[in-house]
Amino acid sequence: MNQSSKIYSAVSCNLDDQLLQAALPLFATEKIEAIEWSFDTLYKVRDVPDWFVELLHAFGNEGRLIGHGVYFSLFSGKWTAEQQRWLEHLRKVSSNFQFDHITEHFGFMTGEDFHKGAPISVPFTAGTLALGRDRLKRIQEACACPVGLENLAFSYSPEEVQRQGEFLEKLVEPVNGFIILDLHNLYCQLQNFSLDFETLIRVYPLDRVREIHISGGSWDASGVQPVRTIRRDTHDDAVPEEVFELLKQALPVCPNLKFVVLEQLGVALHTIESQQQFQQDFEKMQVIVNAFNAESLFSSLNDFLPKKLLSLKEPVPQSLELYEQQLELSSILERSENTQEAFHLLRESSLANSDWQTERWSIYMLETALRIAQKWKTGW
Repeated sequence: MNQSSKIYSAVSCNLDDQLLQAALPLFATEKIEAIEWSFDTLYKVRDVPDWFVELLHAFGNEGRLIGHGVYFSLFSGKWTAEQQRWLEHLRKVSSNFQFDHITEHFGFMTGEDFHKGAPISVPFTAGTLALGRDRLKRIQEACACPVGLENLAFSYSPEEVQRQGEFLEKLVEPVNGFIILDLHNLYCQLQNFSLDFETLIRVYPLDRVREIHISGGSWDASGVQPVRTIRRDTHDDAVPEEVFELLKQALPVCPNLKFVVLEQLGVALHTIESQQQFQQDFEKMQVIVNAFNAESLFSSLNDFLPKKLLSLKEPVPQSLELYEQQLELSSILERSENTQEAFHLLRESSLANSDWQTERWSIYMLETALRIAQKWKTGW
C-alpha cells in the first residue's frame, strides 16, 4: 500500500543562509512537511552545524527526508575515482540519516573538475542505457532505498524532448525506480520548442512519478535568432503562474506521487522581498496540493524498491569512446567564442555523423548550451 495518506509539500533545504532565512517562517509555523537535501553539496563544509544535523534527523525519522544528488554525473562514459567516492559518501550518509528516497539528475556533467559544469543530455542509445542502468544499480545498492532520476530541462531538439520520457522509463525499470517530474523543466521545453503540455506529458511514465519539482527561472534573448527568447532553468526567480497551472494538471495523472518540492537558489533570496515571494510561492503550492489531497483517494501499490536482487558486475562497465566524445563536447561548449564557431568545431569533431545527431541540433539551443557550460565551468 502507499506509504503515505497524502502528498507532502516540501522545500529544497540546504546549508545556505539565505535559503534557510527565507524558509524559517515556514518552519516556524510547521507548514513545511518534508525537506529535500542535496547531500553531496557539502564538500566545501568542514563542520556541519549540530542544529542542521538535528533538522535532518527530525524529518528523516518521520519519513520526510529525501536526498537529491547533483554531482554524480550518471552518464559519464568513464568510471572515475570521484564517482566511487560519491557512492562511498552516499553509503555513509545513508547509514547516518533515514532517507525516504535518493535521486540524481539525468545527463552528464560538463567540465573536467568533478564539482564544475552543468548537466547535459546524452545520445539515447543501447550503450548509454546500459551505462545508466549500471550506475542506478550502484546508487541503489549504496543507499538501500528507492532511487529516481529527474527529467532534464535542456534539450538540443524537439525530437530529443519527445524521447526523454521513454528513455527515463527504460533506465529506472531494472531497479523499479521512479521519476522526478520537474515541471519548470517541462515549462522550458514547452516554451523553447512550442509544444503543448497535454502532448508532452504523455511521453513520460506518469505511474513512475514519485516526486514533482516546481521552481522559477529566467529568459535569455537569442543572439542567433533575435525574435526568440529561451527559457532557462536557472532557479533564481519566483515560480511562474504557468508552472502552478502545470502542477494542477499534473497532480491527477501521477498516481504514485508522494512529494511536491519548491526549489530556489539561495543567491536569489538576498532581499526581504525575494524571501517573502519564496514564502508566498510555497504557500500557493501547498494550497494546490492540499486541495488535491482533500479530494483524492490514495491506493498506490508501488514502493519503488527493487523487485529482485541486483547484479553488479566488476569491473564497472565503461565506454571510453563516449567519454572522449563528452570531453570533446565539453571543450567545444566551454571554449567557443560564438555559436558559429561551435557548429564548425562540431562538424570537425568525432560527434559529427554520430549518435549525437549534432546535425539536427537547433542553433538557438546550441547557443544556450554554450551559455550554460560557460556559466557553470567555474562551479555551481
